[in-house]
Amino acid sequence: MTDEQKLGSGAAPRSRVGPIVWDGAAMLAPMAGVTDVGMRRAASRFGATLAFSEMVASETFLDGDAECRLRAEGDGVAVHAVQLVGREPAAMGEAARCVEGAGAAIIDINMGCPARRVAGALAGAALMRDLDHAARIIESVAGAVSAPVSVKMRLGWDDRERNAPELARRAEGAGAAMVTVHARTRRQFYDGAADWSAVAEVVAAVGVPVVVNGDCRGLDDARAMLAASGAAAVMIGRAAIGAPWLVGAIAAALRTGAPYVEPPLEARREAALAHLDSLLAAMGRRAGLRHARKHLAAYAEKAGAAPALRAALVTSEDPEAAMALLARAFDPAERKEAA
Repeated sequence: MTDEQKLGSGAAPRSRVGPIVWDGAAMLAPMAGVTDVGMRRAASRFGATLAFSEMVASETFLDGDAECRLRAEGDGVAVHAVQLVGREPAAMGEAARCVEGAGAAIIDINMGCPARRVAGALAGAALMRDLDHAARIIESVAGAVSAPVSVKMRLGWDDRERNAPELARRAEGAGAAMVTVHARTRRQFYDGAADWSAVAEVVAAVGVPVVVNGDCRGLDDARAMLAASGAAAVMIGRAAIGAPWLVGAIAAALRTGAPYVEPPLEARREAALAHLDSLLAAMGRRAGLRHARKHLAAYAEKAGAAPALRAALVTSEDPEAAMALLARAFDPAERKEAA
């Protein structure tokens, strides 16, 4: 067990991926269609220890697909971490070399995505059923780049194949510098409760830092996850949609031992508006606004905006009107009306 994993000692938690070390132990999870560069900038601005890109399909990226390359964008993110998904070792290695050349400081390999379109192509979580092939992919990626490599996995394919400790051992042997475990099996998808204590077996199996993921909704969950797993850090996913500041606020509380403190309302509003603006600039006014709707709905809901305002926000076809409605969603008067 590494020093970074000994969080029960009372020392301020730190996170490490190879030579890169931070104070803090809360990371933003890679989420397909969600962790665009605007969300990652916001999370980074509020102190997230690390913010991963949404998964980037290696072969599609190498084909020059514009949307795929946009997913790998990291301008304005404190530490640029790109997650790659794929099955072919050579393509994964070449894509890793390309994203490193474009500024990625950390390369993450997706071996945990449960989606049928990914696992059905024998990538993502399906790689947990072929550990020899999984190791070849990790070796190819680690051999192609100087940046540290991490691997994100699940507990296993199902309860009969809970082989995360073995995959983690192989990942470490193949050159991975960090492992993240979503504490569910692939068969569970996102059903049931994440089994944080099961991640302790992975922590015991390897010398590299382990990150625990799944069902982190707030500071109490984060502390419970670390205590149950012995992991070095927590990774936060769905709870951060509409609240990218959550990750940094949890990181700060874990670091100091203080209570959770949400950023001021004005800072949250500015972050939401900057996020929308980044999508409009990157994707164009029409496509950017449509892509933003999942974020806008979550921002408005978590801000406590009235249902009528939320409905108007997510159906607006006018970027200027959407900007104005999003700003109103954070207005204390609107929150009072919603109550």
